[in-house]
Amino acid sequence: MAREVPFHPRVAVRGMVACADQLASSAGIAMLERGGSAGDAMVAAAAVMAVVGPHLCGLGGDALAMVKAPGESPRALLSVGRAGSGADPDRLRADGHGDMPLRGDIRSVPVPGAVDGWLALHERYGRISWEAVLEPAIALAEDGFAASLILAFASNLVVDVAGASQLCPSGPLEPGQLVRLPGVARTLRNLASGGRDGFYGGEFGRALLELGHGEYTTDDLARPLAQWAEPLVLRAFGHDLWTVPPPSQGYLTLAGAWIADRVGIPADCTDPLWPHLIAEAGRAAGFDRPTVLFDGADGARLLSLERLEARASAIDPTRTASPKPHDTGLRTGSAVLSDGDTTHLCTVDADGLGISLTQSNALDFGAHLVAGDTGVFLHNRGLGFSLEPGHGAEYGPGRRPTHTLSPAIVTRPDGTLAQIVGTMGGDVQPEIIVQLLARLLHTGEDPARAISAARVVHEAPGAPPFRLWQAPAQSLLMESNAPESWRDGLESRGHRVRVVGAFNPVDVGCSQIIAVEATDDHHIFTGASDPRSPDGIALGR
Repeated sequence: MAREVPFHPRVAVRGMVACADQLASSAGIAMLERGGSAGDAMVAAAAVMAVVGPHLCGLGGDALAMVKAPGESPRALLSVGRAGSGADPDRLRADGHGDMPLRGDIRSVPVPGAVDGWLALHERYGRISWEAVLEPAIALAEDGFAASLILAFASNLVVDVAGASQLCPSGPLEPGQLVRLPGVARTLRNLASGGRDGFYGGEFGRALLELGHGEYTTDDLARPLAQWAEPLVLRAFGHDLWTVPPPSQGYLTLAGAWIADRVGIPADCTDPLWPHLIAEAGRAAGFDRPTVLFDGADGARLLSLERLEARASAIDPTRTASPKPHDTGLRTGSAVLSDGDTTHLCTVDADGLGISLTQSNALDFGAHLVAGDTGVFLHNRGLGFSLEPGHGAEYGPGRRPTHTLSPAIVTRPDGTLAQIVGTMGGDVQPEIIVQLLARLLHTGEDPARAISAARVVHEAPGAPPFRLWQAPAQSLLMESNAPESWRDGLESRGHRVRVVGAFNPVDVGCSQIIAVEATDDHHIFTGASDPRSPDGIALGR
């Protein structure tokens, strides 16, 4: 039978890197070929993504990761920025804000944490020099790279933003146009030579302080942001699923997978019951996220089996529990560029060290603010804060916002690494990952088949970005390449369904997967990069 997928998975035995841009994957593989570890490969790839994908991520964003070293329990890395010492929720409320500002306001910019995350990964797992792992990113920023189709499209959004002239020197980019980023190159060189002080204490840090007008202090920038933490774990589909703890929403991945497994999701993904139970498990896991998720929330309690059992028991295989939204006039078809941008990267080396890392600007190009002459766009992860007085996630000095980033890994019952997986996708990252896990672990699909299959996710038409579960009602978004049975099966169960074009990362995210098997004397790595990102690739050696 012919494969109904656009490509085959990549297979390798000495290491693999999967990223949403081939330049990043190539940089990671180059580190492995120089004798580096998966940690070196990850930092090199992440830094390149910050150069060639500034609409997705950058030095001005955050990063979260899961790491599994051979013979060790998985570790979680939270490199989440904190609000500055000048953070004042009363001032924002007095200015008329009920939610954190979306763009153009420094108060939605916690101190960026991604660079601290890269440093932490390299310090613990790196084998080659810090300067060497940043060489590919520096070279691309200095010598130039060809603008990808998606970057060219996204550049229309920031062409008039102050400080964006390096990216867009003569207007919006054209696909294939040579892009040079001298300020980013200089910032990376300062980071390479000076480490943390060269970034947070250098030109970038000074520019952030100046732009902040009192939002930050030098002590805020001196405070390390990377934190190694105990991960969350839950068994589903016969495997142990691991993710990062709060303030990440990663617990929803584990909860959704457990609920889907508990209610008996079919192994046949063409069965219309499959997308119904995926949707109901996602809603049952996540509907109260705005209330229960905040920095310091008890992730283990959120995953208590008593709590999850009650939610699984309430799922009806014949009807949705989600109320229908009012008619919004939405039509079938593809969406335009949306307000969520993130990227995921996977690396693994010949020893079996595996890393799953998600880094992000939050919205496209973040806050649409640039740090001085560095050319670095600042994220707006402060959107995860609440302005409700007394809320656990209320904006305030030193606090970390709730986070959508949800990197995951999977181990077998014997503790060996089985899968490295993650995605972009804003609020619905957990729902996307649950679908990937169900296909990989329950149905037995290979990474290419699983990653290219049609997806169905919740949406809240008209709701602001990252406010899915705060909307009064949700509907479902389904890709047009879904099995014919899905739409009738969903609508007959009471779901409102909007069909969109297939393979559009704006609608249902862009994922990366590496599967790991161990033989007596080596590993076998099988990887796939989501075809929803035409520039992505999984490369092995």
